[in-house]
Amino acid sequence: MTESQVIHRRWLIAILLTALVLRVGGVVLLQQRLDANGQQFLIAGDAEGYWLLGQKIVEGEDYAIHTPPRYVHRMPGFPLLLASIMAVFGQQFLPARIVLALIATFACLLVYWLGKRIGTERTGLIAAAIVAVSPTFVGFSGLILSETAFSVALLLASLACERLGRLISSATSTLFAVLQQALWVGIAFGIGVYLKPSWILAAPLLGGAMILLLRPKVRTFASAAMILFAMLMTLVPWGIRNERVSGHFTLTTFWMGPSLYDGVQPGANGESDMRFFDDDGLTQEMTEYEVDQEYRKRSRELILADPLRIAHLSWLKFVRYWNLWPNADQFQSWSLKSLLGLFYLPVLTFSVYGAWVHRGQYWSMVICLGPVLYFMLIHLVFVSSLRYRLPGEYPMLVMTALGIEAVLFRAGQSRPKLENNSD
Repeated sequence: MTESQVIHRRWLIAILLTALVLRVGGVVLLQQRLDANGQQFLIAGDAEGYWLLGQKIVEGEDYAIHTPPRYVHRMPGFPLLLASIMAVFGQQFLPARIVLALIATFACLLVYWLGKRIGTERTGLIAAAIVAVSPTFVGFSGLILSETAFSVALLLASLACERLGRLISSATSTLFAVLQQALWVGIAFGIGVYLKPSWILAAPLLGGAMILLLRPKVRTFASAAMILFAMLMTLVPWGIRNERVSGHFTLTTFWMGPSLYDGVQPGANGESDMRFFDDDGLTQEMTEYEVDQEYRKRSRELILADPLRIAHLSWLKFVRYWNLWPNADQFQSWSLKSLLGLFYLPVLTFSVYGAWVHRGQYWSMVICLGPVLYFMLIHLVFVSSLRYRLPGEYPMLVMTALGIEAVLFRAGQSRPKLENNSD
């Protein structure tokens, strides 16, 4: 091992230890604050639902929530993770939060690997360092929400995509090796959907980008088809289960309709307000499938009736998505807003500059910027918040690191990894 490799290894260990200490320390402080206030969750609602479903899994009860029971309300990925933690440590919040903090630290390592693959060793270290000290990543890591676990699935898919692009463009790789890697990419995307159902459209979009950007075309078409096939096969067991419990096959949930209506309902302003769901009381007279279809229908009618209002709502959601600090009232202290603003303004600026400096590396841009832009588009329709941006920020920070390298080290264009534009 060379001297520079030893130095890089020491820097990586220091970064990961910093990430771990900040996250575990933040979790302990959060739990103490919640216990002192008699709270179970900092952000209730989704967190409470995830926790309850995790309890049902570990106790062997039906995977359902609310009354009347909704059997296809939440994807099972995150509740299964919580259930596995409960099976080992019991139904206590602190151990669950600490495990999530460990998962968040692993995400930091994955960002290092992604940065190293797309740029240089230094790129990976810079990106990982930003992840390690990011106030929002530290703050969210111990929350009983799916974002941190999903971020790991997203990063694993990103790393698999980077390797797939390399194999497709390599003259020495076989078609079998390419398709085998595409299989792993599709499985990684399927695991991501189990954690976050809105991720399901990302795989076909990735396949389209692959066909446009990578050559030779026979490999790209075959890889795109394999990715989609593998993702669908990964999700089929859940779809079959849904058919059995509800009489209707779906690869995700029956919650898209209410979620969509939440984003476009009369009086909507971009944030979630689900009071309409209880006020309407449709669950008392309809199945959850019928409720989903009814709210989809109402949403389409509202969108078609006043597209200008919907366009204005999309702008409000865009602002909420890219806000420098969380939009919720509990996070509006000036000290917190100043901290997050001072952190995120250069992060976002350098990510734009990194994309400009490396503008010829189209596949790398898809990997690094695709997720954060994908979720932006999704949440121009649904409700929007900084929370929904967080998973996409992990790969985006590789582009931030490339921008910082270009400024501080005059790195210019990083060494080309993919010959995207050559036959």
